[in-house]
Amino acid sequence: MADDPPEWSDVDEDAVEERVVELAEQGHSPSEIGVKLRDEGVQGTPVPDVSLATGKKVTEILEDNDADPEIPEDLRNLMERAVRLREHMNDNPGDAQNKRALQNTESKIRRLVDYYRGDKLEEDFTYSYDVAVSLLE
Repeated sequence: MADDPPEWSDVDEDAVEERVVELAEQGHSPSEIGVKLRDEGVQGTPVPDVSLATGKKVTEILEDNDADPEIPEDLRNLMERAVRLREHMNDNPGDAQNKRALQNTESKIRRLVDYYRGDKLEEDFTYSYDVAVSLLE
């Protein structure tokens, strides 16, 4: 594992942080921001690893600039999946395999909510389908 950014990627720390915040304000998730910086770069120069270039992770940069998402990305992705599965179950009530997938996904969501509660989520946050739909709008 590298400790220093590659020589060919000599982008200024501040420029990288500005670009991260700019992409977040456009609605991109932290993982999408990392991919965009890797592919498009800053001022035409690719940034292969944000943490090597700046000394901070993408989520830390977002927190420092008050641009972090209201719910963590992993929890948001699971909620999106649960909503899709629930809508599928409403259309196809006999689909036992997807019923089980929905149960497993909602179980993962509840475990993640317990993990994030009090830190990144409010103390009284509780998952339900209606809460997920309202948060994802």
